[in-house]
Amino acid sequence: MSMIVTEGSRVRMGDVAVRNIPALADLLRQVGQGDDAAFAQLYDATASRLHGLVQRILVDRAMSEEVTQEVFLEIWRTSPRFDPARGSALSWLFTIAHRKAVDRVRSSEAARSRDTAYVATQAEPAYDSTAEHVDGTLRAETVRAAIASLSALQREAVELAYFEGVSHAEVARRLDIPLGTAKSRIRDGLARLRATLGGES
Repeated sequence: MSMIVTEGSRVRMGDVAVRNIPALADLLRQVGQGDDAAFAQLYDATASRLHGLVQRILVDRAMSEEVTQEVFLEIWRTSPRFDPARGSALSWLFTIAHRKAVDRVRSSEAARSRDTAYVATQAEPAYDSTAEHVDGTLRAETVRAAIASLSALQREAVELAYFEGVSHAEVARRLDIPLGTAKSRIRDGLARLRATLGGES
């Protein structure tokens, strides 16, 4: 997998330097100020790597795609908290992705453990475990509802990019549209999801 290295005013992807893209720390600062264009650049520079990390932890593709959406929504909401003095932007992004994926694993394991315990003892599960399960289920349902609210064109592009894990170029090929149009639909879809879920704490 290609490495992304921030270099001043460039982001280096593998052996190809993409000029005129701010360093990830600068992008995060701009995102924290509500800059949609900066969010789109941050997404383009990091989406594949964050999704890859999530999928390595969760394995399940559908769950990984859902959690990756939650990761970017969390990045949008918490970007003002990023402090470059405490570590690199990429490490901060990976920490969010890792935490979200681990939280989902723990939630799934807790649900399985509760089912097993109930069958064995017919006892009620602990209140805090039940609350955690309900909270996780509601978040997942909210994200699914938000995805369903996208336009047909946006949803088609987002589902290809996340639910099938294909590249932007492959999305463009499958939909028989220009690459720029494919990227715009994915970005617009993310913006719509962000607007739908932006009021969550």
